[in-house]
Parts: sequence; structure tokens; C-alpha cells
Amino acid sequence: MESVATGDVRNGEQDIISWFEDVAENASRVQTQTLSRILELNSGVEYLKKWMGDINVQEMEASALESLYTSSVPLASHADLETYIQRIADGDTSPILTNQPITTLSLSSGTTEGRQKYVPFTCHSSKTTLQIFQFAAAHRSRVYPIRPGGRILEFIYSSKRFKTKGGIIAGTATTHYFASEEFKIKQEKTKSFTCSPEEVISSGDYKQSTYCHLLLGLHFHDEVEFITSTFAYSIVQAFRAFEELWRNLCNDIREGTVSSRISLPKVRKSVSDIISPNPGLASWIEASCRELEDRDWYGLIPKLWPNAKYVYSIMTGSMQPYLKKLRHYAGDLPLVSADYGSTESWIGANIDPSSPPENVTFTVIPTFSYFEFIPLYRQNQNCVNSSIDDFIEDDPVPLSQVKIGQEYEIVLTTFTGLYRYRLGDVVEVAGFHKGTPKLNFVCRRKLILTVNIDKNTEKDLQCVVDRASQLLVKAKTKAELVDFTSHADVANQPGHYIIYWEIKGEADDEVLAECCNEMDASFVDQGYIVSRKTNSIGPLELCIVDGETFKKILEHFIGKGAAFSQFKTPRCTDNEVLLRILNDCTIKRFYSTAYG
Repeated sequence: MESVATGDVRNGEQDIISWFEDVAENASRVQTQTLSRILELNSGVEYLKKWMGDINVQEMEASALESLYTSSVPLASHADLETYIQRIADGDTSPILTNQPITTLSLSSGTTEGRQKYVPFTCHSSKTTLQIFQFAAAHRSRVYPIRPGGRILEFIYSSKRFKTKGGIIAGTATTHYFASEEFKIKQEKTKSFTCSPEEVISSGDYKQSTYCHLLLGLHFHDEVEFITSTFAYSIVQAFRAFEELWRNLCNDIREGTVSSRISLPKVRKSVSDIISPNPGLASWIEASCRELEDRDWYGLIPKLWPNAKYVYSIMTGSMQPYLKKLRHYAGDLPLVSADYGSTESWIGANIDPSSPPENVTFTVIPTFSYFEFIPLYRQNQNCVNSSIDDFIEDDPVPLSQVKIGQEYEIVLTTFTGLYRYRLGDVVEVAGFHKGTPKLNFVCRRKLILTVNIDKNTEKDLQCVVDRASQLLVKAKTKAELVDFTSHADVANQPGHYIIYWEIKGEADDEVLAECCNEMDASFVDQGYIVSRKTNSIGPLELCIVDGETFKKILEHFIGKGAAFSQFKTPRCTDNEVLLRILNDCTIKRFYSTAYG
């Protein structure tokens, strides 16, 4: 007989799926209504008044308002809105971007462009986060049912929040969410509870939090239903740490103690209040880890968490390089890609959780924001007109007019005061779910390598690194690629690409030199090929960095206020501090001979 809790969860899941099916069927109309609602809520604010004048939004018909808005308000970047947001941060309480007072600002991770940006955060932000988490969980439970009352091993981390000059609370979006009432509601609604208490999540020290997440995950090992983190990177880092820490963890479980490496009093107490001596469990974990060590930790997750159904995290874009290692830890356990969003807004959900991360699509939820899409067309490869990338843009189109197979940049109008805001993400329309598009994430527009007429995206870089790292496997070395980044060196002539690799294990110089040549030869951009043949771009340089390098980069960003759970390794950088770290840590250099 089905329990009351199970019945309640299933009824709630069916309700939210039915709601979405209705809005998806009528996505075009819902989008028009969503824009009307945003403009009604923020009617008369300074930014909109500048472009739309003193129109009475409430008296306008919705489709006419949509037409007026998109023809009157220009496309905007964060730079266009920065002075408005800064005034809010400095304490200006007049209706600048929203009529609702903005009491909280989110900080972007800062790993894309080298600096963190303020983005307005309101109760709407937390509510949509709760909504998309419930919605995605409902779809996952259809494919991978979990037990109500089970545990989630969540590698989640808050960073410190602070007050701006004007008294506005600022912090990362994940930090705001984990501190919100909605985070607690999510656990109650889904009947799945995180292993770690709030003190662990908000410790501010990612190493101590990670240790406690692992310790409590092992304590609740037979109750854990799935393993998750915001980004795949955090899960991989946690289990890399586990390889070094398992003996300490076993000792804590055996004795019911908390390691001296946990120095924060509140964290120590919160964990001590949960665990108790369990010699039997410690012996089982110890035996399991010795077995796992012999197979290089393959299948670590299902071995230690036998009731886990899947691993859930953002696995697209800059997270793809970690999939190989994550699959190694997960063994036969499914990897489920989490949903698509940004600090500015949630965008789409993964409604086909059985799809592998490489093929995942995100179905746009038309109530979250008003979405427009700028059609992007690849230029003639030898064209040098664009200083940003190799795209030619067309006029933005609404959600209902996108075409399958076409690439677009997403434009957002949000409830939080961003108007026709260029997100910078390139997506491809893979299909439709009823009336709403399903998107493939392609890349960030600004993350590119370019010296002159060459233009290579993050995706292009990922492809050549994948090809070259396969040579480590073919050569039967014991080395594996841990992480990478790149830099277009234009300070020296001819300019050239530098790609930095951190590898674990040993590889012969001959193999690494071959990897360098393989990357240089694998870029297919015609501008790059022509430039290499004429030596207007010099030989690609592969720098091997020591084993702690990318940890130092992580700690640099965390020191600047980034949250560990929001960290993404920048795949291309001009940041002087990062380049200094990379160059100081370089232990070997190889120069390509692929073009002679």
C-alpha cells in the first residue's frame, strides 16, 4: 500500500507536470502575458521610462505592448545596466529598475570575464529556483524513482554574504538560495533531505565543508538516493579529495569523532551532533576503499552508496571536460544533466533525464522570463569584420519564431529588472516540446581564442583538447588530464595559442609533444589554418603545470568572493593574476611542429 508521503509527492509531481504541459502548449501566448506582467509590475521605473515614456501599460493590449516594447527598448549588455545597478548597490531606493525594492544583489561567479558582476535578486529568483527544482525532480522520478524520506549527498557551498555601501545584501545566487525559505521548502516538497546541516553548507571554507559532506554522506550511506552538486566540477573535486581522505573519514566513523582538520566550532558541533561511533560501518568502508584503490576508484559512488539512483549536476559547456572522470567514479550509475540557467534567470529544464549529458536538451519554461533570440550566422571564415566572434546577427525573434537547427544568442527580460539583456550564451534549437523550444547549449560568445583572423570558441578548444588527451590513453601512459585553460599570446610576434594542461601521473615527453602537435593540427577554423601556414600565427605552445595549479586558481577566485559551488575553470583567460599563477607553475613547455 502506498504511503501518505509517497502519495503526496506523486500528486505534487503530477500537478507541476500538468501545469507545464499547459504553458508549453500555449507558450507564445504565455510569453506575451509574461512580458505584460513584468512591465505592469515595473511600470514607470526610470529605465523603462527612458525608452517608453509615460505610457499606461495597464491600458494597452498585451500583443501591442509586446510590439511597442521590442521596438522601443534597445538590446542591452551588463555594461549598459551597470551604472543603474551600482546606484542600487550604493543605496538609491528610487524605482530605477523595479518598483519592488531590491534588497539583495547576486554576484556572478566571475570566472567567465575575470570579474564578478552584480545582478538584481528578488523573491522571484528564489521562487523560480524552487519551481524548476520541483519540476525537474518530477521528471527525474518518472525515470529514476526515489524513496520519499531519503537523503541527498549534496556537495553544496555558500560563500560569505556582505553588505554594499547602500546596505544591500550581496552574495552569490546559490548562497542566497541556500539561505532562503525556499531551500527548506524544496526538501519538504520533494521529501528528500540533504545529508549536511546548514552550518556545513555555509562554513565559508570549502575544504572543511567537503570533508563534512563526505563524512555525513558515509554516515547516511544506505539512505542516499542520489549525489548532486551545482556543477560537475565540485563532485569530481570532492571525490579526488576522498581518495586522499578516506582513512581519516573511516577513523571518524569508527570513533564517532570529527577530525582535527575541522577547526570551525559551529561546523564541528553540527556534525558531532549527528554522528556516533560505528565500527562496523568503518570496517566495511575500509574494505571497500582498499578494493576501490586496486581498480583506480572505478565505481566509487555505487560501491559506497549502494542505493543511489543517479548523479545529478550541470554537465554541459565548461563542465564537459569533467564527464570522463565523473563517469569513472559513477561506474554504471546514470549521469543526469541538471537544468539550464544563469545568475540572471532560469531558462530551461531537462525533461528527458535518461538522455546522456552530451545529448541533453533544455526545454524553455515560458513563465520564468520573457525570452528573445538573436539569430546567429557563421561568417565566411576569412572575414575579419567581427572583433568578437565569427557570427553575423539578425534581428531578435520571439520564442515562438525560432527555427530548428538555427543558432541564437539568448536575450532576457526578467522580473528582477533586466530589460532585453544579452546573456552571451549561444544555443541551438534542437526541437520543440509542444509550443516551447528545446535548446542545446553551444558555447559562451566571449570565450574565444583569437590572434588575428582566427576565431575559435570554447567548444572548438574542447574538441582539440579531447582529441589530444586521447593520445595519453593510446600511448598507455598512466597520465590523465585533470584540467586545462588557454591564452592567446599577442604580446609576442607572431602571436600564438598557449594551452595549459594539468595532468595526474607521468607521460613521456615524446607523447606530450605529440599531444601538442595534435592540438595545433586539430583546429579546423580556416582563419587559424591559413594563419599557421603563413606563420602569421606561431606554433601552438603546450605548458604542463604542476599538480596544485588549478587548485591555486580556484583559491584565487574564492579569495575574491566566488562560491566553490559556482566555480567554473575559465577555458580562455587574459587575467594577469591567473597567467602569473599558470606561468609560475609551468614545469614543461612544448612547441608544435605540426605546420613544419
